Amino acid sequence: MNQKKDEPKGSPSQSTLTDILNHLADGAEPISNTELGKLSDLSVDEGKQFETVWAQMETGRKREILSRLEGLTEDNVELNFDRIYRNAIYDIDDDVRREAVEGFWESCDPTLIRPLLRLMQQDRANEVRSAAATALGRFSLLAEQQKISPDNRARISRALLEVIHNQDEPVVLRRRALEAVAPFSLPEVTQVIWEAYRRKEPGIKTSSIYAMGRNCDMLWMPTVLKEMENDDPEIRYEAATAAGELGEAEAVSRLIELTSDEDLEVKLAAIRALGKIGGQEAKQRLKALKTSKSQAIREASEVSMTEIEAYEEPTEPAREFDESDTD
Repeated sequence: MNQKKDEPKGSPSQSTLTDILNHLADGAEPISNTELGKLSDLSVDEGKQFETVWAQMETGRKREILSRLEGLTEDNVELNFDRIYRNAIYDIDDDVRREAVEGFWESCDPTLIRPLLRLMQQDRANEVRSAAATALGRFSLLAEQQKISPDNRARISRALLEVIHNQDEPVVLRRRALEAVAPFSLPEVTQVIWEAYRRKEPGIKTSSIYAMGRNCDMLWMPTVLKEMENDDPEIRYEAATAAGELGEAEAVSRLIELTSDEDLEVKLAAIRALGKIGGQEAKQRLKALKTSKSQAIREASEVSMTEIEAYEEPTEPAREFDESDTD
């Protein structure tokens, strides 16, 4: 019987870590998802063994492995390749370091905070620094939920705010830092979001609206509602997303209007937001959108409807509105 293309030679269940690493190190051999999956949850000693082999790999091979690991974790969140990523963030190649940092998107390990701060503050590549700032945003949320120490809370907020205030830093890095610091309920965070909203630099306003949603303070609602009517579809998209995060029913009527927006991404953002807010009006509109000609809209509406039904409580009957446009 022919062997599957994605399977390693021999029986995967009998493969030792050494065999797997030697196979991965051979750039002429195809990379197997089965073998990569066995690198999940490496012990300290296994991590050191991996490090030795990793140091001898060609850069292109490293990039391919990291890209494949990302795909595996998207399909199975129970896989954990943190030891591999921890090693790769010290690689000489900029793209390898960036991909390694992006691999931490689901990690809650507070021991990552210091290396991520170092990368954001000191790495030579702006794309690595920006990725590190984004990764710190997860720990900002954990800090606000009091799931990490007060010292780390102060350390993260201080470092992110320093980047935001430094006008010599690249705009993209300051944007990522603004988005990352947003969960903190601090007066200075409120101030930097307002300042960013008023700035003329490309993209800063967009990030400020995204930050409003992550900040979860109802003071942003009037601004979010206003920006749903912005001429820029990127702004409308972020405003719809922020409205979903804020979760206020007063946004539902505007979001329903955006489900008929000329921009598909804006429509989808509005549909997702309706799923987060819920209520009879949202359900009625989502039900109508499930007959849309667009497969993307039908699928998004189904997901949002499922989300509402999972958490709904008895509500007042919905008012009537025009359902004629369901595309």
